[in-house]
Amino acid sequence: MFKNLLIAIDGSELGGKALDAGIALARTHEAGLLILTATDPVSTGIGSGGFGTIDAGHIVARLEENYAAEARTLLAEASARAEAAGLAAQTVHVPRQRPADAILAAAKEQGIDTIVMGSHGRRGLGRLLLGSQAAEVLARSPIPVLIVK
Repeated sequence: MFKNLLIAIDGSELGGKALDAGIALARTHEAGLLILTATDPVSTGIGSGGFGTIDAGHIVARLEENYAAEARTLLAEASARAEAAGLAAQTVHVPRQRPADAILAAAKEQGIDTIVMGSHGRRGLGRLLLGSQAAEVLARSPIPVLIVK
């Protein structure tokens, strides 16, 4: 355990705390580090509503471009923080996928032994104890999950 860490970030304050905790853990255990952010599929909510179909393709494409740009910035900042701590980190943006699904799939594909993530992210109002994505990762993960508050 603690040899190959995945840190899930989303730009939230708790995501930043998870990044700090994961970097510290990776330094202590000389672990490999994968920093991941995921962006949900774009949902426009645009339907025909009896008025005909609206082509939202260009709107979706623009939103996805913005999400990708934000992800690049977020991951570059995270990589710089890891590098400042003397660590090399692999970064990955998973577009069009729910964060819990992206985290669990990447952990399996990359041979991750511990997932580090914040207890709540930027989604909605959050739950009383855990955010929906953190709760889902915790419930479905076959490997240890460190939840940072």
